[in-house]
Amino acid sequence: MSKSLVKSTSVVVSMTMISRIFGFVRDMVSAHMFGAAAQFDAFAVAFRIPNFMRRLFAEGSFSQAFVPVLSEYQKLKSKEEVQKFINAMSGVLGVTLLMVTVLGMLGAPWIVRLFAPGFTPGNPRYDLAVTLLRITFPYLTLISLTAFSGAILNTYSRFWVAAFTPVLLNICMITAAIWFSPGLATPIVALAWGVFVAGILQLLFQWPFLKNLRLLPHPTFNFKDRGVRRVLKLMVPALFGVSVGQINLLVDSVFASLLMVGSVSWLYYSDRLMEFPLGVFGVAISTVILPHLSRHHTTQREAQFSLTIDWAVRAVLLVGIPAAVVLAVMAGPLLSTLFQYGKFNAFAVIMASKSLTAFALGIAPFMLVKVLASGFYAKQDLRTPVKIGVVAMVANIGLNGLLILPLAHAGIALATSLAALINSGCLFYFLQKRGLYCPRAGFRLFALRLAASNGVLAIWLWVGAGDLSTWLVHPAVWRITHLAFLLVSAMLVYFAALWVTGIKLRHLLMPPQEELASTS
Repeated sequence: MSKSLVKSTSVVVSMTMISRIFGFVRDMVSAHMFGAAAQFDAFAVAFRIPNFMRRLFAEGSFSQAFVPVLSEYQKLKSKEEVQKFINAMSGVLGVTLLMVTVLGMLGAPWIVRLFAPGFTPGNPRYDLAVTLLRITFPYLTLISLTAFSGAILNTYSRFWVAAFTPVLLNICMITAAIWFSPGLATPIVALAWGVFVAGILQLLFQWPFLKNLRLLPHPTFNFKDRGVRRVLKLMVPALFGVSVGQINLLVDSVFASLLMVGSVSWLYYSDRLMEFPLGVFGVAISTVILPHLSRHHTTQREAQFSLTIDWAVRAVLLVGIPAAVVLAVMAGPLLSTLFQYGKFNAFAVIMASKSLTAFALGIAPFMLVKVLASGFYAKQDLRTPVKIGVVAMVANIGLNGLLILPLAHAGIALATSLAALINSGCLFYFLQKRGLYCPRAGFRLFALRLAASNGVLAIWLWVGAGDLSTWLVHPAVWRITHLAFLLVSAMLVYFAALWVTGIKLRHLLMPPQEELASTS
């Protein structure tokens, strides 16, 4: 089990890393050409709405409901029954998404007013956001069907395909920004069309791999299929349980639209940096462990179920905490090096660094939410994460109201991080209380050693980074070389600190085979 987990996670991490690198290039191009101005505010809102719904319905509640049921079919049913279930599910999902997309395009003016109340009718940001949303909304259908295909491939351990697919989105957006935007009267519109085209290419990319598995869907609209009904029953409460982080980010956009021009963009760019470790490691680990947890539940291997969660929690903390330290301490230098070109000026760097520092506090909690929620969904227990998710969402809204006045957009980011901490803490508590997860011996000592190692890392970076004003005035070559040196040296310092404190990576990433064997 451990070798399979590590190998699968390594594959997903590698593919996702490639996607995130392309994502950084995309953001650098966008920052250079559009900056943090009104046009990009409008695009950020228009792109976030279908993206939010995609993560909420497709990669969120749908995947968490669909994968456990499909894993059970894979384990207990014939290939013909699996194909019949996939056909019915694809038909129901496709029709539902098409209806939602049509309604979304027709209702774009009202949706923009709902999710960005600061964009008032008659305002250029509002009119542009409505136009862009009508172009990007079909992406919801396309990418949700792509997520459906990816969930099938992940269940059959073809993890790299779904992890690599987002690269196509980044390539399309880069191409649209560089080659097509200069020729348009409103250049930012090219980005929206890039999103639309990417949705088509991402879906088509996965079809040959499904065909190779002989699981390419042939949609049939059958609401009465037992598997479909089970997925839909699981989906409804899962809407909140697994997607609270996305709801909170959308709430952030609502509050940010009420602030000064540029606030939505500052949050967008800082969120993109936060998404790098979250997407590369947090999502990768949760993607890999869900099918494993579902199979352990089906075969009633409770001890291995707990060990799998423990492995994931330790791996997340090992990566998530230093990622938070790097982003918090190096927020300004990172933003300056990556984005301070063209229309993205020093003022934008300073403002975005404030929200990035606040977002950094939530990186490890966000990762833990992904992992710990999987423990409940594999058991098909949806009530618990739903209740916890609602509490976290209410807390986020309340904290936004308290923090937005003194801290402006940084207060919005801090509220999101604190809500993620509440969410992950409650999930951890109830997993332990119900006996679903019992940390292996030595967890407290592991936590102390990890804290000490990250303390050393923080001091090293704080001393090495110096004052932000230095980064803002130096040329790009100086920034790139200094950032590269700091990040490489920080990695060496962190791993040296882990070794000195007694944390053995091979024991964390590869749990002892005899311990696993004794629990099987």
